[in-house]
Amino acid sequence: PRKDIFVTTKVRPQLISDGPLQRSVQESLERLGVDVIDLLLIHWPNPEIPLAESMRALGSAKRQGLTRHIGVSNFTIAKLDEAMNSSPEPIAAVQFEYHPYLDQKRLLAAVRKFGLAITAYCPIALGKVAKDQTLIDIGKKYGKSAVQVTLRWLIQQDDVIAIPRSSKPERLKENLDVFDFALTDKEMAEIGNMTIAGSRLINEPQWVPNWD
Repeated sequence: PRKDIFVTTKVRPQLISDGPLQRSVQESLERLGVDVIDLLLIHWPNPEIPLAESMRALGSAKRQGLTRHIGVSNFTIAKLDEAMNSSPEPIAAVQFEYHPYLDQKRLLAAVRKFGLAITAYCPIALGKVAKDQTLIDIGKKYGKSAVQVTLRWLIQQDDVIAIPRSSKPERLKENLDVFDFALTDKEMAEIGNMTIAGSRLINEPQWVPNWD
Protein backbone atom coordinates (compact mmCIF):
# COMPACT_ATOMS: atom_id res chain seq x y z
CA PRO A 1 0.00 0.00 0.00
CA ARG A 2 1.25 3.48 -0.87
CA LYS A 3 0.73 4.66 2.72
CA ASP A 4 3.33 2.11 3.87
CA ILE A 5 6.06 3.48 1.60
CA PHE A 6 7.94 6.72 2.29
CA VAL A 7 9.26 8.05 -1.00
CA THR A 8 12.18 10.46 -1.05
CA THR A 9 13.73 11.97 -4.16
CA LYS A 10 16.16 14.76 -4.95
CA VAL A 11 16.52 17.54 -7.50
CA ARG A 12 19.90 17.82 -9.22
CA PRO A 13 21.82 21.04 -8.48
CA GLN A 14 21.61 22.11 -12.13
CA LEU A 15 17.80 22.22 -11.82
CA ILE A 16 17.18 24.00 -8.53
CA SER A 17 16.09 27.34 -9.98
CA ASP A 18 12.44 28.41 -10.01
CA GLY A 19 10.65 26.58 -12.82
CA PRO A 20 13.17 23.85 -13.64
CA LEU A 21 12.85 22.50 -10.08
CA GLN A 22 9.09 22.10 -10.27
CA ARG A 23 9.30 20.52 -13.73
CA SER A 24 11.94 18.10 -12.45
CA VAL A 25 9.60 17.02 -9.64
CA GLN A 26 6.74 16.47 -12.10
CA GLU A 27 9.03 14.24 -14.16
CA SER A 28 10.06 12.32 -11.03
CA LEU A 29 6.43 11.73 -10.11
CA GLU A 30 5.77 10.32 -13.57
CA ARG A 31 8.82 8.06 -13.49
CA LEU A 32 8.04 6.83 -9.97
CA GLY A 33 4.36 6.32 -10.72
CA VAL A 34 3.17 8.18 -7.62
CA ASP A 35 0.95 11.20 -7.06
CA VAL A 36 3.09 12.86 -4.40
CA ILE A 37 6.62 12.68 -3.00
CA ASP A 38 6.90 12.30 0.77
CA LEU A 39 10.21 14.14 1.06
CA LEU A 40 11.76 16.30 -1.65
CA LEU A 41 15.40 17.34 -1.28
CA ILE A 42 17.80 19.67 -3.01
CA HIS A 43 20.62 17.23 -3.77
CA TRP A 44 23.46 19.77 -3.62
CA PRO A 45 23.55 23.55 -3.29
CA ASN A 46 24.49 25.38 -6.49
CA PRO A 47 26.65 28.49 -5.98
CA GLU A 48 25.47 29.86 -9.33
CA ILE A 49 21.77 29.82 -8.32
CA PRO A 50 20.64 32.03 -5.41
CA LEU A 51 19.66 29.77 -2.55
CA ALA A 52 16.64 31.95 -1.73
CA GLU A 53 15.31 31.23 -5.22
CA SER A 54 15.87 27.51 -4.78
CA MET A 55 14.04 27.50 -1.46
CA ARG A 56 11.14 29.46 -2.95
CA ALA A 57 10.90 26.88 -5.72
CA LEU A 58 11.05 24.04 -3.20
CA GLY A 59 8.32 25.70 -1.15
CA SER A 60 6.26 26.18 -4.30
CA ALA A 61 6.49 22.44 -5.02
CA LYS A 62 5.10 21.73 -1.57
CA ARG A 63 2.26 24.23 -1.91
CA GLN A 64 1.37 22.72 -5.29
CA GLY A 65 0.96 19.34 -3.59
CA LEU A 66 3.93 17.75 -5.34
CA THR A 67 5.59 16.85 -2.04
CA ARG A 68 4.53 16.53 1.58
CA HIS A 69 7.84 17.64 3.08
CA ILE A 70 10.96 19.44 1.89
CA GLY A 71 14.61 19.27 2.86
CA VAL A 72 18.20 19.70 1.76
CA SER A 73 21.19 17.47 1.21
CA ASN A 74 24.94 18.08 1.44
CA PHE A 75 24.58 21.56 2.98
CA THR A 76 27.23 23.14 5.16
CA ILE A 77 26.20 24.83 8.39
CA ALA A 78 26.29 28.26 6.74
CA LYS A 79 24.18 27.07 3.81
CA LEU A 80 21.72 25.37 6.14
CA ASP A 81 21.36 28.56 8.15
CA GLU A 82 20.73 30.49 4.93
CA ALA A 83 18.18 27.91 3.78
CA MET A 84 16.32 28.03 7.10
CA ASN A 85 16.12 31.81 6.96
CA SER A 86 14.96 31.98 3.33
CA SER A 87 12.60 29.01 3.08
CA PRO A 88 8.89 29.93 2.90
CA GLU A 89 7.99 26.42 4.08
CA PRO A 90 9.33 24.43 7.06
CA ILE A 91 12.39 22.31 6.30
CA ALA A 92 11.83 18.81 7.65
CA ALA A 93 15.12 17.01 7.11
CA VAL A 94 18.79 17.31 6.23
CA GLN A 95 20.68 14.52 4.51
CA PHE A 96 24.46 14.17 4.67
CA GLU A 97 27.23 11.59 4.73
CA TYR A 98 27.56 10.15 8.21
CA HIS A 99 29.31 7.01 9.43
CA PRO A 100 31.68 6.12 12.31
CA TYR A 101 34.78 7.33 10.47
CA LEU A 102 33.52 10.82 9.56
CA ASP A 103 33.39 13.46 12.30
CA GLN A 104 30.09 15.33 11.89
CA LYS A 105 29.71 16.65 15.43
CA ARG A 106 29.54 20.33 14.40
CA LEU A 107 26.97 19.69 11.68
CA LEU A 108 24.91 17.44 13.94
CA ALA A 109 24.77 20.13 16.61
CA ALA A 110 23.67 22.74 14.08
CA VAL A 111 20.94 20.54 12.61
CA ARG A 112 19.63 19.62 16.05
CA LYS A 113 19.51 23.30 16.98
CA PHE A 114 16.95 23.70 14.21
CA GLY A 115 15.03 20.59 15.31
CA LEU A 116 15.39 18.80 11.97
CA ALA A 117 15.45 15.10 11.15
CA ILE A 118 18.90 13.81 10.14
CA THR A 119 19.30 11.32 7.31
CA ALA A 120 22.67 9.56 7.25
CA TYR A 121 23.75 8.38 3.80
CA CYS A 122 26.74 6.09 3.28
CA PRO A 123 26.00 4.93 6.86
CA ILE A 124 28.20 1.85 6.56
CA ALA A 125 31.01 3.73 4.76
CA LEU A 126 30.45 1.90 1.46
CA GLY A 127 30.86 -1.42 3.27
CA LYS A 128 34.11 -0.54 5.06
CA VAL A 129 32.60 -1.10 8.51
CA ALA A 130 31.99 -4.78 7.76
CA LYS A 131 35.65 -5.61 8.37
CA ASP A 132 36.22 -3.28 11.31
CA GLN A 133 37.41 -5.38 14.25
CA THR A 134 36.06 -3.00 16.91
CA LEU A 135 32.57 -3.22 15.42
CA ILE A 136 32.87 -6.98 14.91
CA ASP A 137 33.80 -7.46 18.57
CA ILE A 138 30.87 -5.35 19.78
CA GLY A 139 28.54 -7.29 17.49
CA LYS A 140 29.58 -10.66 18.96
CA LYS A 141 28.01 -9.62 22.26
CA TYR A 142 24.61 -9.21 20.60
CA GLY A 143 24.83 -11.81 17.84
CA LYS A 144 24.94 -9.00 15.27
CA SER A 145 27.22 -8.10 12.40
CA ALA A 146 29.49 -5.04 12.29
CA VAL A 147 27.08 -3.49 9.79
CA GLN A 148 24.13 -3.99 12.15
CA VAL A 149 26.11 -2.50 15.03
CA THR A 150 26.90 0.57 12.92
CA LEU A 151 23.27 1.04 11.89
CA ARG A 152 22.19 0.64 15.50
CA TRP A 153 24.75 3.26 16.56
CA LEU A 154 23.26 5.70 14.08
CA ILE A 155 19.57 5.22 14.79
CA GLN A 156 20.17 5.15 18.54
CA GLN A 157 21.24 8.79 18.26
CA ASP A 158 18.61 11.51 18.55
CA ASP A 159 16.75 12.25 15.32
CA VAL A 160 19.05 10.16 13.09
CA ILE A 161 17.72 8.01 10.24
CA ALA A 162 20.09 5.68 8.36
CA ILE A 163 19.62 4.73 4.71
CA PRO A 164 21.95 1.87 3.78
CA ARG A 165 21.72 0.78 0.16
CA SER A 166 21.61 -2.81 -1.06
CA SER A 167 20.06 -4.76 -3.92
CA LYS A 168 20.32 -8.11 -2.12
CA PRO A 169 17.17 -9.23 -0.23
CA GLU A 170 19.22 -10.93 2.49
CA ARG A 171 21.18 -7.71 3.10
CA LEU A 172 17.99 -5.65 3.17
CA LYS A 173 16.59 -7.98 5.82
CA GLU A 174 19.82 -7.78 7.83
CA ASN A 175 19.79 -3.99 7.66
CA LEU A 176 16.28 -3.90 9.12
CA ASP A 177 17.10 -6.32 11.93
CA VAL A 178 18.53 -3.70 14.28
CA PHE A 179 15.60 -2.93 16.56
CA ASP A 180 15.93 -5.81 19.02
CA PHE A 181 19.07 -4.66 20.84
CA ALA A 182 20.59 -1.48 22.21
CA LEU A 183 24.20 -0.41 22.57
CA THR A 184 25.52 0.71 25.95
CA ASP A 185 26.61 4.30 26.52
CA LYS A 186 30.21 3.08 26.55
CA GLU A 187 29.80 1.33 23.19
CA MET A 188 28.09 4.38 21.70
CA ALA A 189 31.00 6.55 22.82
CA GLU A 190 33.59 4.04 21.58
CA ILE A 191 32.08 4.01 18.10
CA GLY A 192 31.70 7.77 18.17
CA ASN A 193 35.44 8.07 18.72
CA MET A 194 36.38 6.04 15.64
CA THR A 195 36.62 9.08 13.38
CA ILE A 196 39.54 9.23 10.96
CA ALA A 197 40.78 12.37 9.24
CA GLY A 198 40.19 12.39 5.50
CA SER A 199 37.47 9.75 5.64
CA ARG A 200 34.85 11.63 3.59
CA LEU A 201 33.72 9.31 0.80
CA ILE A 202 31.45 11.61 -1.23
CA ASN A 203 32.90 14.91 -2.35
CA GLU A 204 31.73 17.29 -5.07
CA PRO A 205 33.94 20.39 -4.83
CA GLN A 206 32.07 22.18 -7.60
CA TRP A 207 29.01 22.28 -5.34
CA VAL A 208 30.61 22.33 -1.87
CA PRO A 209 34.23 23.54 -2.00
CA ASN A 210 34.59 23.90 1.78
CA TRP A 211 33.03 21.39 4.18
CA ASP A 212 32.60 22.07 7.88
